[in-house]
Amino acid sequence: MPNDTPQLPFRSRSSASRFVAAGVLIALLAFGLGYTLAVRADSNASGAPEGVDFSPVWKAWQVIDEKFVPAAVATSTQLASSTEEAAQERVWGMVQGLAGSLQDPYTFFLPPKENEQFAQDMSGAFEGVGMEIAVRDQILTVVSPLKGTPAERAGIKSGDKVLKIDDLETRGIDVTTAVSRIRGPKGSAVKLLIAREGWSEPREISVVRDVINVPVITTEQRADGIFVIGLLNFTANSPELFRGALREFVESGSSKLVLDLRGNPGGYLEAAVDMASWFLPSGRIVVTEDYAGHAQNIVHRSRGYDVFNENLKMVVLVDRGTASASEILAEALRYWGVAQMVGDKTFGKGSVQELVEITPETALKITVARWLAPSGEQIPTEGITPDQLVAISEEDAKADKDPQMGKAVEILNQ
Repeated sequence: MPNDTPQLPFRSRSSASRFVAAGVLIALLAFGLGYTLAVRADSNASGAPEGVDFSPVWKAWQVIDEKFVPAAVATSTQLASSTEEAAQERVWGMVQGLAGSLQDPYTFFLPPKENEQFAQDMSGAFEGVGMEIAVRDQILTVVSPLKGTPAERAGIKSGDKVLKIDDLETRGIDVTTAVSRIRGPKGSAVKLLIAREGWSEPREISVVRDVINVPVITTEQRADGIFVIGLLNFTANSPELFRGALREFVESGSSKLVLDLRGNPGGYLEAAVDMASWFLPSGRIVVTEDYAGHAQNIVHRSRGYDVFNENLKMVVLVDRGTASASEILAEALRYWGVAQMVGDKTFGKGSVQELVEITPETALKITVARWLAPSGEQIPTEGITPDQLVAISEEDAKADKDPQMGKAVEILNQ
């Protein structure tokens, strides 16, 4: 690109080589609403904590051994199952109860089957309906349906409350149980009883499961010259794909960029930091992990790729499905004056989770810190309010109208 073209949005110093040569450092982070993968083995973990009386646990264990009779007569196969397996299931149940006592929707135990399922999720392909879910106020809530998946095609939307999965009521359900109920083989159907703001009563939606390949990124240059990058997830290869999308933007000759983070449920934290680094000078704070005194805070700063100049005009689109890592990226770009934020309030995932190995086959996903925005304030649990609050009504959706994109275009063309 010629260096004497002032209308272009990137810096004149060999920006093309910066795109090719800039390193992409990816820490090992777990997919899905942005949490850290920390496989640990604590040599002191087997020691009983001081001041805790475990006698009620062992008494209950003894009572079960002495008195429990299954309500149904066991089959020969069930009778043949080992006592060791039954005892192990009790241990997993106690760990699940321990995690549940924290009353934190993002903290839960992954027994062997669920832990294996989680590992499959990280590969980016699985069979199911294609939506991110979380528990909010003890209600199973859709964070976002992934684009192009059965959930989106069936009409599931961000913020929907899932009251039943088939005939199972979901109030108080944990995420792992919900996921196992919603998952299933390709071609099978699951019935979801959905409550939605604006509906007078819940409606049942049937979703036919399929193989879900997690989408990542899309690009488009509109007829008016505005370039749109749709970032749908923060996966392991997102930074490389994002770099390619930015190269397309630079080569298009446009100086107007829309970064669409709507329906992006998050993922790898380091991917968000890397993406922010294309727009921020070295050292600018992207996000801080606040460990509340349990450990030293971790400050994630821009790596300073910083290839764009003051000619860049940028808008970030967000909605109720924008969560975790996508909230971090959007708020960093807004705080440092790179972009305006347009759309609906975000999901409000203001905490950090670690995946800690309990045994080689099991893990505990536990909240260990809070996300702090560059301002030093926690990302609010009720969501980030954008600069321009624009909702999409049911009528807009039916008419295939997008007033949020319309507002973004209006701002960029001012």
